[in-house]
Amino acid sequence: MMQSKRHRAIIELITRQGYASIEQLASHFDVTPQTIRRDLNQLSKAGALKRVHGGAGLESSTVNTAYSTRKTLNLDAKRRIARTLAREIPNHSSLFINIGTSNEMVAEALCDHHGLEVITNNLNVAAILQHKEDFNVIVAGGMVRSRDGGIIGEATIDFINQFKVDVGIIGISGIDEDGSLLEFDYQEVRVAQAIIHNSRQVFLIADHSKFQRNAVVRQGNLSQLDALFTDIQPPESILTLMRHNEVALHLASDSTEVTL
Repeated sequence: MMQSKRHRAIIELITRQGYASIEQLASHFDVTPQTIRRDLNQLSKAGALKRVHGGAGLESSTVNTAYSTRKTLNLDAKRRIARTLAREIPNHSSLFINIGTSNEMVAEALCDHHGLEVITNNLNVAAILQHKEDFNVIVAGGMVRSRDGGIIGEATIDFINQFKVDVGIIGISGIDEDGSLLEFDYQEVRVAQAIIHNSRQVFLIADHSKFQRNAVVRQGNLSQLDALFTDIQPPESILTLMRHNEVALHLASDSTEVTL
């Protein structure tokens, strides 16, 4: 395929998905990752797309990618990360599990556990775990978002504030290079902040597409985490902040899973 034609096809694919990784694009167009990196750099300089760590996107900083698209993006990576996180959860623990497609993968990975108490504001998480007879699954009250089954609002915050759990599991839309954890919906952010404040440990699950991705609402900071679970090494600026704040890094790569 000629470069100009490939460039148009890359833009069309990213427009449909909202984001594409270098690995996905290289496989799709049957070229090397180096070729795709050059393509993305050229398209970024031309203002045709936004270059982010590990890939490129056309995301707005004010509107998130559609839930149906996020469900399929980086699916294998999310599953690996979720399995890595699940191994850090002891049986008979208490958990918050927040909104997000990665959190739904965590719920699936926890199905082999025993005796968990799970408080969630995610109807999809509740549906995944409802068949576990030895789990107590508690669903927060509040307003249900039709687009993704997330529960938000003042009633949700009041409900979460009644608990103090062992581990709060949260997702994120973007991690800025200054360590800011970013989201698109301020109501979702307020619920996530309540989860952070009422958890003895806070685990963040985020695949590589979230590094240096823009979103408009500040949810918190890396310094509030106990551990980050992801699939590739974060950018150096984020690693430096993690080391400074003693945030553990758990990497789930294609071939191995490593704790740093």
